[in-house]
Amino acid sequence: MKTFFSELRASIVGTLVLAVVCCGLYPLAVFGLGQLLFRDKANGSLIFDQQGNVRGSRLLGQNFTGEKYFHPRPSSAGNGYDAANSSGSNLGPTSQKLNDAIKANIETYRKENGLKESEAVPADAVTGSGSGLDPHISPSNARLQTARVAKARGVPVEKVLALIRSNTQEPDLGFLGDPGVNVLTLNLALDFTSMNP
Repeated sequence: MKTFFSELRASIVGTLVLAVVCCGLYPLAVFGLGQLLFRDKANGSLIFDQQGNVRGSRLLGQNFTGEKYFHPRPSSAGNGYDAANSSGSNLGPTSQKLNDAIKANIETYRKENGLKESEAVPADAVTGSGSGLDPHISPSNARLQTARVAKARGVPVEKVLALIRSNTQEPDLGFLGDPGVNVLTLNLALDFTSMNP
């Protein structure tokens, strides 16, 4: 009986020690280091407008549909860009449903941007990302939308192209991935430019 209580006490003490370390000290240390070393990222990489209001995150896409805005990639996350339902379509390359959706997206993209039937459409303009929340489009996708956005805003195409260049992120470490244009930061820059010509 003495051995039983001794082992019981050891297991209770071990559980309490692990609870304090794993559920208290470790999360506190990770939180503290995140705030100290990566404050912006640890707090969601939030984007604020001129009045200090949160407009979104650099890490999550948002759905823009108006003619005066650059449009993001299609999204299968909930009703589109729903962070609580992050997911892709999970449709495979042999799926007729995926094939039909891509054809419809190509037709819509060409019509919205005044492209000819023969003009190529970038893959990211008609297919969703794996998470459904990708905030970036390719520079070629952005350039194809430029004429529509410039016309809708009544600004020179060169000014819009300059904003695309300033909102293009190069690949990580210069070679990991492809360049991408953050749609939210680009659209906010367009709004700011329109208010302050």
